[in-house]
Amino acid sequence: MAIPQLSSAQLEAAREAATQARRARANLKEQVKTGELTFTQALTQAVGDDTLSRIKVVDLLRSMPRVGITRATEIMENLQIAPNRRIRGLGRHQVERLTELLK
Repeated sequence: MAIPQLSSAQLEAAREAATQARRARANLKEQVKTGELTFTQALTQAVGDDTLSRIKVVDLLRSMPRVGITRATEIMENLQIAPNRRIRGLGRHQVERLTELLK
C-alpha cells in the first residue's frame, strides 16, 4: 500500500494537529507533576480523551513527584502491566489497581 501524497495544506494541518496533541499530553503530565491533578484524576481524564489516552502509563507515573524510572518500573511490574502499555490499553482491573495503589 502506497503512502498517500498530501498537499502542503494537508501536511500543515497534520503537523498542527500533532503539535496540539503533544502539547495536551505534556500539559496533563505537567499538571500531575505540579500537583494540580492527582494521578487518579489524570488517569480518569485520560481514559475519556482519545488524545490523552495515548500517554504511556510509565510516563504518567514518572510525572508524579518522587517517582522516577525505578519506582515507576517497580509499580508496573507489581501490577503486571507491560512497560510499553498506554493508558488506552489498560484493562478495567489494571485501572482499578492503579487507582487503588496511588490514591
